[in-house]
Amino acid sequence: MPVHIALPSVVLPEHIVATDEICADIRRAHPDRPRLEAHLRIARATTVRTRRFTRPLHAPTVAGNATIEERNRAAYEDALRLAAQAGREALAHAGLEPDDIDCVITSHTTSWTVPSLDVALVRELGLRPDVRRIPMATVGCAGGAHGLVRAHQDIAAHPGSHVLVVVAECLSTATYNHTDSSRESMIYKVLFGDGSGAVVVSDTPAWAGPSFVIEDTFEYVLPDSIDRYQGRLSGAGLHFDSTSAATAALNDSLPAVRKWLGGSGRALEFAVVHPGGPRVLEDAAIGFGLNGDRDHGDLRHAWASLAANGNLGGSAVLDVLARTFAQAPADRQYGLIIGFGPGFVLAASRGHWSA
Repeated sequence: MPVHIALPSVVLPEHIVATDEICADIRRAHPDRPRLEAHLRIARATTVRTRRFTRPLHAPTVAGNATIEERNRAAYEDALRLAAQAGREALAHAGLEPDDIDCVITSHTTSWTVPSLDVALVRELGLRPDVRRIPMATVGCAGGAHGLVRAHQDIAAHPGSHVLVVVAECLSTATYNHTDSSRESMIYKVLFGDGSGAVVVSDTPAWAGPSFVIEDTFEYVLPDSIDRYQGRLSGAGLHFDSTSAATAALNDSLPAVRKWLGGSGRALEFAVVHPGGPRVLEDAAIGFGLNGDRDHGDLRHAWASLAANGNLGGSAVLDVLARTFAQAPADRQYGLIIGFGPGFVLAASRGHWSA
C-alpha cells in the first residue's frame, strides 16, 4: 500500500556549540591523556562544524559532574519540549488538527521515563484519548527511519489513517560525559547533537504539497553485531560505546539491502541517508551507486546536515528529508530513506517522489 510522507518539522535547541569549543573542553578535562591531539584530529574528521545543545556546554548536565538522576531528568524534560514543538509544526505542515491523528509513533532513547514520550505527547499536543500509540525506546539513531516503517505498517492495518511520527534525542545531556576518555568517546562528543523531528504519514494526504511515497519497507539486524554500537549505564550517566568493527557495519549489511532494492527492478535516483558519520555516507554512496560528491552529489543533504547539526540520532534522517523537500527531486524519481542504529540495525523505505 503506498503511503505519503509530508514535509517534516525539525526543531533544534538554542545553544550552538562549535567543534573548537568541544575540543578545548576535552583538553581541559583530559590534559594528560596520551595522544590527545591525535584523537582530536580524528574527531574533527567527522566534518561536524557546529551542533545544538539544549543546555550550555559547561552546564552540570553536559560537561559537568551532574548525577545520573539529574542528567536523566534534564534529558527527558528537554526532549519533551522539543518533541512537542516539532509535533505541532508537523501537524501544520500536513494541514491537520490534533484530532485528525489516529496513531502516534515515538522514538526516544536518551533518558528513562515511565510513562513514555508517547503518553506525554497525547497531553502536550491534544491528541485524542483513543489514539493508537507505538512507543520505541531503544532504537537510537534508527528511530526516524524505523518510525516511518512502523507508520507504513499501521496504515496498512488501518487504511485511511493519519500517523504522526515524533523523534527526540538529547545526546549532549545523555552521552557527553568526561568519565569517558577513550578515543571513541571523544569522537562521539564531537559527533552528536540534540534535536527533534516529526512528520505526518498518510495514505490520504490532506496537504497540497509534495511528498515521498513509500512503496515498500525493509528491516534488518546484522548477525552477531550486538556489541558494535551499544549503550552502557553507570552511576555517572549513559555512555555510548563501539567496537573497531563498527565502522564496517553498513558495508557488511549492504548485500541484504541491495537484494531488497533489487526486487523493484529500478535504480536509485536519490537517497535520504542517516548522517551517522563520514564513513557511513561514503559507504552508502558507493554501495548504492550514487554520486558521492559532498557538496553537489546525491548525498549532499546528508553531508550538509552532518556539518551543521552533527548526528541528531533518530531525528537526523528527518532533517535530511526536510532538506530534500527544499531541493526536491523530479516527480516520480525513485528513492530511498534509510537509517541505522545499535547494535547494528537498519530500517528503510523505498518509493518515489510525488510533486
